[in-house]
Amino acid sequence: MATQLGIDIGGTGIKGAVVDLDTGQFVAERFRVLTPKPATPEGVAGVVKEVVEHFDWKGKVGATFPAVVQRGVVHTAANVDASWIETDAAAIFSKATGTACTVINDADAAGIAEVRFGAAKDRSGTVIVITLGTGIGSAVFIDGVLVPNTELGHLKMKDVDAEKRASETARERDQLSWKKWSRRVEKYLQYLESLLWPDLIVIGGGVSKKSDKFLPLISTRTEVVPALLHNEAGIVGAALAVE
Repeated sequence: MATQLGIDIGGTGIKGAVVDLDTGQFVAERFRVLTPKPATPEGVAGVVKEVVEHFDWKGKVGATFPAVVQRGVVHTAANVDASWIETDAAAIFSKATGTACTVINDADAAGIAEVRFGAAKDRSGTVIVITLGTGIGSAVFIDGVLVPNTELGHLKMKDVDAEKRASETARERDQLSWKKWSRRVEKYLQYLESLLWPDLIVIGGGVSKKSDKFLPLISTRTEVVPALLHNEAGIVGAALAVE
């Protein structure tokens, strides 16, 4: 059985698990630690080290990060500490853990997991995986091949980033009913349709567990389905992304 440690770095928690690469299942119970405040590179690296040590892991490590990541370097900081901009996250994590680390955008990782094991498995054409959480993450696939760092949550709606209106955080902040929030999500998804004409849209993030409360209220030309891996997708995708 081929296994790999994946770590999902989020705004509130950093969680990891050893993943069976053939099935996408966790080999043991996941381990979660609160994200340090402030979430500086040094602070986050310390937690990544703690997760690696918890599993007594000696091999390579895959980690997600909520930003544009190119060749291990973080280039944006929409929902993380600004000190991350132009930081080589892969090098920092590798130094902290003593092992090689691959770092990938968090939504891209979730998308990879859904394409391999989840709601987008064996689907051809253009597939968009959208994660609704603190912000809006996106992963675009063409016949199963990832187009990295698409950042579609920053498309403008009413002169602000879409994630400021249609994320799960926006629903909670504005105290919206599921019906009112679904209208915002619907407009956002219709916007994506007009730009990319996808064959399938997968809705991920923690809120996907409650998809029955809002997806039936949304009308789109494209088939829209909830993610199957929910919050485990980031960990699984991080494990799959290890180089």
